[in-house]
Amino acid sequence: MGSFEILCGIAAVLLAVYYYLTSTYDFWKSRGIRGPRPMPGLGNFKDVMLNKKAIGDYLMDVYNEYKDESVIGIFARKTPILIVKDADLIKDILIKDFTKFADRGLPVNERTQPLSQHLFALEPKRWRPLRIRLSPVFTSGKLKEMFSLISECADHLEQYIAKLTSKNEPIDIECRELTAKYTTNVIGTCAFGIEMNALSDEDSEFRKMGRQIFTPTWKNILWMRMRQSLPWLYDMLSYIMPQSEVTKFFTRVVVETMNYRETNNIIRHDFIDMLRELKKHPEKLGDIDLTNYFIAAQAFAFFLAGYETSSTTMSHALYELALHQEIQDKLRKEIDEEYTKHGSNLIYENVKKMNYLDKVFKETLRKYPPVTFLRRQSTSSYTFDGTTINIPKNQKVWIPTFAIHRDPNIYPKPEIFDPERFADKAVQTRHAMHYLPFGDGPRNCIGARFAVYQTKIGLIKILQNYKFETCDKTQIPYVIDPKALLLAPKDGIHLRIIKINRT
Repeated sequence: MGSFEILCGIAAVLLAVYYYLTSTYDFWKSRGIRGPRPMPGLGNFKDVMLNKKAIGDYLMDVYNEYKDESVIGIFARKTPILIVKDADLIKDILIKDFTKFADRGLPVNERTQPLSQHLFALEPKRWRPLRIRLSPVFTSGKLKEMFSLISECADHLEQYIAKLTSKNEPIDIECRELTAKYTTNVIGTCAFGIEMNALSDEDSEFRKMGRQIFTPTWKNILWMRMRQSLPWLYDMLSYIMPQSEVTKFFTRVVVETMNYRETNNIIRHDFIDMLRELKKHPEKLGDIDLTNYFIAAQAFAFFLAGYETSSTTMSHALYELALHQEIQDKLRKEIDEEYTKHGSNLIYENVKKMNYLDKVFKETLRKYPPVTFLRRQSTSSYTFDGTTINIPKNQKVWIPTFAIHRDPNIYPKPEIFDPERFADKAVQTRHAMHYLPFGDGPRNCIGARFAVYQTKIGLIKILQNYKFETCDKTQIPYVIDPKALLLAPKDGIHLRIIKINRT
């Protein structure tokens, strides 16, 4: 074979590869939907895949570039993704036509990732009955029952800070780690009935597991990229790779806790007991196979969602309060007034009445939503109401929460932290779909109430006696970590804690 034939063969192979990598790239153009030009093999995610830009930042760039479009078409490698900006279309997806978008389109693989078969990722067939059965754990009545347990964990947080500041000298501390220890304890107590001791025990296993999952390492990133780009290779390697330490740990803890309670006739009416009830009566969930892995996956998801999102929100609130002392002083004044009225033992109703705290909390989630976009996937072909936009079955649809929350046409001067954006009159001027930190509709965050109160109680307890200020290591301006799974700062949140001397 001559060199000419070899060159022709190479050219043919290259053309075939190029065709394969770009074969879907006319998808949005053929539907009259605008979007950025994709790159062969990478789509529109080059900077995200190379960890140069966080996905929330990237979606905001696209959102702003196509500011006059109601929807935008992009590609994750070869996969077409529809970005929906229009508030009415978002409402159709999340609420009005929810049954057509009941799937999140997240990968669930019982063999390679046993703990992936949890409530947040499950397809509609298994999600719907499971959601119905787990919902009673998250009612306001159940939250009132858990309030004292959350408050006790917040007391331990306050005592821990007291030890750190025992010499009455200001100390500098990384707040994300501090608040993560607190929320780990809350989830352990309220969901598992286990004293996790994350504040007092530096070697707390639950805290170690949390760090292992959310700390971006080259190994975690490599596995995630492989699962996204080369799922066939990921599946092949899973046969020879040992089960992850996280999977073994959570499965063991959940099974042992359930067995211990069964043997000793212990009833706490918490999340673990709800899982025990499901295992005793599997017929309530139809034909779902209630393996130990499936049961453990629900507790695993509750732990992850409950501790990381709330701890991140707490630390972001403290960051903004340190930057804006007048807001911190106003919030502390409200906290002091409630303590003056009701004494040291605040109850559920007292916290609910703290209007300024609620505004600070909501503005924190407006500026720093932990989940920067919502995922949905169509369960059938669908034409958006009042448009000619048609999408096929299994179309991935993303709602760019972070970009919406930072849209200056919705929230003027969005970079400014202003709790008064959530005064009643201001809220009434905005579309309900312009604030989505917990999602909306039937598939919103099941633990939203729980997250609200563990965050608020933690803030109340520490702000009553401690002042937070910036220090030399405080990152100003805030820079998003492009490697993080959830919205997080690149170098942590370092603040100075000062004991308030009350006379």
